[in-house]
Amino acid sequence: MGLDDKIEHAAEEAKGKVKEGAGRASGNERLEAEGQADQASANVKQAGDKAKDAVDDVKDAFK
Repeated sequence: MGLDDKIEHAAEEAKGKVKEGAGRASGNERLEAEGQADQASANVKQAGDKAKDAVDDVKDAFK
């Protein structure tokens, strides 16, 4: 898995946290929900990154 993808997914999660916090602070439920959705999306992508890394580790073990 490329480092660029991991950084991008972490940044997406951070952006979601900021949106969620801003929405909560301003009472904007829609913005808060968008932030939560961004975080969930990033978490799914990060789980995929970890799965790909695990597969690569198994492949490397059999070389």
